[in-house]
Amino acid sequence: MRKIIYFLALAVGLTACVSKKQYNDILGSRNQYYDEAQNAKRELADKNVKNRELDSENARLKSDVERLSADTLNYSRKIYALSSDIAQLNDLNTELRDKLGKSKSEEEVKLLLADLQGIKEKLQAKEDELNAAEKQLQQSRVSLSEKQKDIDKQQAELAEQSQKLREMTNILNRKDSLLKEFKNKVSQALVGFEGNGLAVTTKNGKVYVSLDEQLLFKSGKWDIDPKGVSAIEKLSKVLAENPDIQIVVEGHTDDVPYNGSGQITDNWDLSTKRATAITRILLKNKEIKPVRITAAGRSEFLPLDPAKTPEARQKNRRSEIILSPNLDELMELLSK
Repeated sequence: MRKIIYFLALAVGLTACVSKKQYNDILGSRNQYYDEAQNAKRELADKNVKNRELDSENARLKSDVERLSADTLNYSRKIYALSSDIAQLNDLNTELRDKLGKSKSEEEVKLLLADLQGIKEKLQAKEDELNAAEKQLQQSRVSLSEKQKDIDKQQAELAEQSQKLREMTNILNRKDSLLKEFKNKVSQALVGFEGNGLAVTTKNGKVYVSLDEQLLFKSGKWDIDPKGVSAIEKLSKVLAENPDIQIVVEGHTDDVPYNGSGQITDNWDLSTKRATAITRILLKNKEIKPVRITAAGRSEFLPLDPAKTPEARQKNRRSEIILSPNLDELMELLSK
């Protein structure tokens, strides 16, 4: 898994919003980045399965090694016994040959020759059996060595997977905990506004602060009302205290065409102006670096409710401040 270049490298400066194409590029990179972060949990589950498979394979290999070790010992004992039998037969063969050399009667010679032939056949059989046992012993030792190498390899892989699994689990748990803690901080800072035109939620590893149009703007305008300014200023204090949090400000309109005049030509312009206005309020807090913020207008094209009713259109007229924790540590681990 490759290391993902963080989308905020494309962020615009303090006084301008990104173009539609730039924003789509940013959004695509950001979504890819966080999709991979979400996939990390699925990869974590896969690694748990892999670890269990490795444990099972390791146990099987150890069982094979125990069996091969027992076979090796049995073959060694068999070879020792065969070698002893062959030595005894050789001694007997020598003894019979001595007797044959000293024998004078034809009948005794015939008997001794028959005995020698029997000894020779037994010796040949024992030697054949010995050769077969030595071959089996060698094969057993080779198999044992190969199985031991497999075990060493499996144990090394298991150790590596287990270590990465622990690291991923720790990082994901830490990220989940930090996200929950950060969401609570945002909710506490906006306690007087939440439920009154403002909502704080989490989705896809990010915190969404959604602000209704009525809290911030008059219809068709982009000047922020004092109550809305107060809410944004409170949020800016939390963002200043958490410099690793990246910020996307989105303006959304309904699908009713803009009929005003002057600086605004359509809903794209209006949504962009509103996103920029919110961004400027946030950046009045000098502890927030402009590079952390991306401001963009989404016009009418990302509605919460596609219905053509007044209630749906009111819901769609909103601004969203999307807060994303830094996942570089997790992405770096996944890329290894």
